[in-house]
Amino acid sequence: MSIFTYANPQRFLRFVHYVLLPVLLIGGVLSAVGLYAAFALAPADYQQGETVRIMYIHVPAAWLSMACYGLMALSSIGTLVWRHPLADVSARAMAPIGAAFTIICLVTGSLWGRPMWGTWWVWDARLTSVLVLFLIYCGILALWNAFEDPARAGRAAAVMTLVGAINLPIIKFSVDWWNTLHQPASVFRMGGPTIDKSMLWPLLLVAIGMTIVMIGLHLAAMRNEILARRLRTMRVMAASGEGHAH
Repeated sequence: MSIFTYANPQRFLRFVHYVLLPVLLIGGVLSAVGLYAAFALAPADYQQGETVRIMYIHVPAAWLSMACYGLMALSSIGTLVWRHPLADVSARAMAPIGAAFTIICLVTGSLWGRPMWGTWWVWDARLTSVLVLFLIYCGILALWNAFEDPARAGRAAAVMTLVGAINLPIIKFSVDWWNTLHQPASVFRMGGPTIDKSMLWPLLLVAIGMTIVMIGLHLAAMRNEILARRLRTMRVMAASGEGHAH
């Protein structure tokens, strides 16, 4: 299937109309089942006790904060290279979603770190680079609102997004490159997961469910952005018509 299959906004809106509700329902159910298993069935950690249950929110939010930015970077390439009609719509729709997951990651990480490290925050490489990610999200959102013309805003935001993408490998490998308080990867690693299966499957279920919810939110936000742009175009045309009439 070509990336231009749903380039026509009307075709894309029809697609969203049919898939949005099932996507959100599937994602919501999987997330709910995973969270139930995490808080009711999964055991407490022998060192961290019940505090470890924050992991089931924190880790998926951390994954999704980076995944959202990765999708924004791909959309930015679509804007600058292929001039895909929906690429900048995708990037703009994803930015607040990614920022929200980053906030959840930072807040839950702080709540988890307080009993483990004895402090709400430390300026280590992982935490600082995730904070930088949130600031980049904020900068991109501000840039989108700095231009009247969505096309100009899309190109400027695309450049900033691609420049900021250098932060993603820094976040990923910060625990390997520097001595940090943050634990190294325990799920996606070369030697296989180190986390016990009784904790792993609820974590993966929540992560999959939240990812599907994120996709649904992205589709809904893209739909709203398309409709908002149509409304803006109609207002500009109406204002232009009134000007000619006078």
